[in-house]
Amino acid sequence: MFVSIGFIGAGRIAKIMLEGWTRAGALPGQIVLHDQSDDAVRSLVTAYPSVHGGTLAEAAGCDLVFGALHPPAMLEALPAIVPALKADTLFCSLAPKIKLATLRDKLGGFDRLARMNPNAPSIVNKGFNPVAFADGLPAKARQDLLAVMAPLGQTPEVEEQLIESYAVISAMGPTYFWFQFDAVRHLAETFGLMPEDARTTVAAMLHGAVDTLLASGLPEDKVMDLVPVRPMAEDEPAIRKMIDDRLAAMFAKLKG
Repeated sequence: MFVSIGFIGAGRIAKIMLEGWTRAGALPGQIVLHDQSDDAVRSLVTAYPSVHGGTLAEAAGCDLVFGALHPPAMLEALPAIVPALKADTLFCSLAPKIKLATLRDKLGGFDRLARMNPNAPSIVNKGFNPVAFADGLPAKARQDLLAVMAPLGQTPEVEEQLIESYAVISAMGPTYFWFQFDAVRHLAETFGLMPEDARTTVAAMLHGAVDTLLASGLPEDKVMDLVPVRPMAEDEPAIRKMIDDRLAAMFAKLKG
């Protein structure tokens, strides 16, 4: 198991993972954060007092290092961390677009590598965080990374060429629905439900709706026909087209 974990980048995904581990009572004991923004590091250190801020070299010198930067910033940072990487470190990139081959090249041939697409529900231990491993990464290192991620939710091993597919579907996916869920929750309150009842009702409805569509065994058209009144039926074709067009464009951008 990894004794120390470094984050290069102290933004949203670092916050999500730290909070998920904390909620599960599984916050690793030695975590070092580095970010160009001192305020970002200070905010997380304040929220999680056992976590420490450090230099780029200190974060990169940990046993497990998460590259938690956007792709352009990641490409700039990679050559600078090479001197700090230990021979038995595992470097796990959380950025889309940057392939394992590019990581290896930018890291001077270092090949103990993984790529992962964490998603926001990891913050409540319901994550879906696909991971792709470099071919030569030993089984023990793979198992140790999966064990670190286990408190955050599911971590399926996937082929690297699918990482961008998961980025659009599982990593960005919640953003396609959250604002709609919140609008329905708000309406439930305006219709007279107490806030807690509104949250409980919307949550139960959504969980049941997902299972009905994806786990009932019914064809999609039969599921859509289970409820006779569909107030948004006229808008469904336009919404579907919007989803198709915008997500296809995002996927194309990520695949380069």
